Amino acid sequence: MFKITRRALLAATASLPLMAAAASAEGLISIIVNDPANPYWFTEGEVARATAEELGYTANVSAHRGDTNTESNLIDAAITNGAAAIILDPANADGSVGVVRRATEAGIPVFLVNAEINESGIAIAQLVSNNAQGAALGAVTWQGLVGDEARYVEFFGNPSDNNAATRSNGYNTVLSQYPGLEKVAEEVANWDRTQGYNRMQSIMQAHDQIDAVISGNDEMALGAIAALKEAGRLEGTIIGGFDGSPDAVEAVRAGEMAYTVLQPVAVFSREAVIQADYYIQNGEPMVDEEKQLFDCLLITPDNVANYSAPFTLSE
Repeated sequence: MFKITRRALLAATASLPLMAAAASAEGLISIIVNDPANPYWFTEGEVARATAEELGYTANVSAHRGDTNTESNLIDAAITNGAAAIILDPANADGSVGVVRRATEAGIPVFLVNAEINESGIAIAQLVSNNAQGAALGAVTWQGLVGDEARYVEFFGNPSDNNAATRSNGYNTVLSQYPGLEKVAEEVANWDRTQGYNRMQSIMQAHDQIDAVISGNDEMALGAIAALKEAGRLEGTIIGGFDGSPDAVEAVRAGEMAYTVLQPVAVFSREAVIQADYYIQNGEPMVDEEKQLFDCLLITPDNVANYSAPFTLSE
């Protein structure tokens, strides 16, 4: 397994400019991510922490693991600790609205990363991947590899995360134009590798022919790959992922995954902290737009050598 190190994460973001002098910064920035067992969220937290410390803040990273009660307790702790700002990957598009409002009413600016909430005007900024653009990019690539006729499976992420529906809708917008592409199963696997493995095993028992898999994230795709490999059915099956995780990139190198769509988490996690610092220093947002989209990139065998650090594709 590809090991993500703090040194690698710092190297991935060191070339990006800082907007304020570290000497002028002080206080705590509280960073709350989903589950650091997933390399995507681990990177999110570590890049944000490294950037905050580089700017002169104290920073801590905690995880709600998708549980809104845990998220609520972590927000309360940040308020109690007098955080200067909160960087939050929200647990639930609807269920996290209340905690963001509570922090804001306590005078703590909140900057959301990776996932949105279904209300505007209470967070200072929401910085996310351009999931619609990334899904279209992946689906067009996937269809070009699969062709006009195939029996395929789609893995869907956590339904409480708007990103899951956005990616699925993006896939279907492209693939519905090809009537010969038959979706034999659509399974919710909650962004999880083990669930992807288990769901794929069940699908294989029900369907003798599966030509391809398109997945809402890399972890579910990697679980599907493990199940297919174990059953001796991986060869010739086209697998497409989404995230650009180190393990997925290794699968692309190995010829097991056709491509992965890279989310620029290392970029927008750093940017969120830079914007938080600007707000702390100036009392106003650095960027006028609350919702900010960061375009995704495609990683294939042709450019996989340019993957220079976790979730970072060099020119």
